[in-house]
Amino acid sequence: MQEIQFTLTQTLDTNAYDTLVVPVFSKGDPISQLHTLGLEQAVKKWVTQKDFDAAAASTLLLLDNPDAGCQRLLLVGLGDPAKLTEKTYRSALKAATNKLHQTGAQQVLSVLSAVWPESRDQAWSLYQNTLFLQHGLYDYQHPSRGDFTPKETCVRQVTLFSQSPDMDDALTQAQASAYGMKMTQDLADTPANFCTPTHLADTAQKLGQQYGFEVTILEREQMIEMGMGAFMAVAQGGSTPPKMICLSYQGGDPDQRPIALVGKGVTFDTGGISLKPGQGMDEMKYDMGGAAAVLGTFEAIGRLKPNQNIVGVIPSTENMPSGTAIKPGDVVTSLSGQTIEILNTDAEGRLILCDALTYAQQTYHPEKVIDMATLTGACIIALGHEMSGIMGNDQSLVDALLAAGNHTYDRFWQLPLAEEYDAQLKSNFADMANIGGRSAGTITAGQFLARFTKEANWAHLDIAGTAWNSGENKGATGRPVAALVHYLTNASD
Repeated sequence: MQEIQFTLTQTLDTNAYDTLVVPVFSKGDPISQLHTLGLEQAVKKWVTQKDFDAAAASTLLLLDNPDAGCQRLLLVGLGDPAKLTEKTYRSALKAATNKLHQTGAQQVLSVLSAVWPESRDQAWSLYQNTLFLQHGLYDYQHPSRGDFTPKETCVRQVTLFSQSPDMDDALTQAQASAYGMKMTQDLADTPANFCTPTHLADTAQKLGQQYGFEVTILEREQMIEMGMGAFMAVAQGGSTPPKMICLSYQGGDPDQRPIALVGKGVTFDTGGISLKPGQGMDEMKYDMGGAAAVLGTFEAIGRLKPNQNIVGVIPSTENMPSGTAIKPGDVVTSLSGQTIEILNTDAEGRLILCDALTYAQQTYHPEKVIDMATLTGACIIALGHEMSGIMGNDQSLVDALLAAGNHTYDRFWQLPLAEEYDAQLKSNFADMANIGGRSAGTITAGQFLARFTKEANWAHLDIAGTAWNSGENKGATGRPVAALVHYLTNASD
């Protein structure tokens, strides 16, 4: 992905640029910056004459227009100003990004950042403009695509208009997040015969070498000796070696307890003996979306270097049916000592996470723990594909993550945790069952994990509906990297 240089300006001099991007409301309603540029009357005329309707996300590229002061003038419609929302603004940014990357523009001055919905502010606008322009260049690249030619752009520098000169942090964070999302997407989109637990471990090692992270990889024999019976129960069905992948970034005081990120890394999920239906099973390569998000977040953290101590713990394995696979009715002992009756081998994510959560607490003694996983199909039924589910035992942590998701538009919706749901996890043969039935499936999965985080300030992110898209636009989304990066860079505020 080509790196774009982003800068801010408080002046609107088009002489140094070859392309000018201008927002236009319906009916040609002017913004003050158009008067400064001398474009107010020209834009009003184009809209009145029906040359440009200025509907939300519409674009019009004008070449060598004498009113522009530079070679290209890109008009971007925002629709009715009274109806400008985050969604319509972002759709306009997406349209502008796609158009710009299809032109020969190299030096761009954008006034789109001078406008934002009433519920937002300039910093949000600058962040969204930067994120869209950089992340809009993402294109999955892998040798399996043969002679595929990835997206390219002529854009080298984008200068965003800002009323304040002190907002460079918004640009820096957005660009780092775009690169973190890229890594997450690259990993998740890679076929499962390439993206194995070993590949995830190698990726962590490369991140460690690049950014100075401490990286530790636990192998099967070590985890068996430690007593990770839940994780190893899932891994025993496959021949691919499982890995516990740990990264540590020290950006805070040496005595500061870290924030731990724990990500589910099932690189392919057949369901095990409780085999999934064949239709759509190819998408189960995305069941390592939580692991990919942790690694993508560390890519961004390496670039930003926040004043935090952050650790990442990734349990990674395949979930395969075989003569050695775990069976429904089997009982295993987790690293915490709690026993689990396996009622459904397709509820494997919580089994590998519970041991990872215990290991993270025992090893790193974190101040806060955030786990993320493509955990339950029930979350897709509840929330669809727009928002991720969030639960936790620390409301201040949940609130901070909700705010981070709201700012980045990588949003979460809180679901409850309550003792009443524990009855669904009752087992006659172990401390708990690994599944609670059809009712409240996302919540009972959270209740299960809560039994392994009683001593931690903990939040759980269910990203089953948001980590990837199906259908014609099938592919990983890079979520929830943007929200996590925003939270981590602001956690000490």
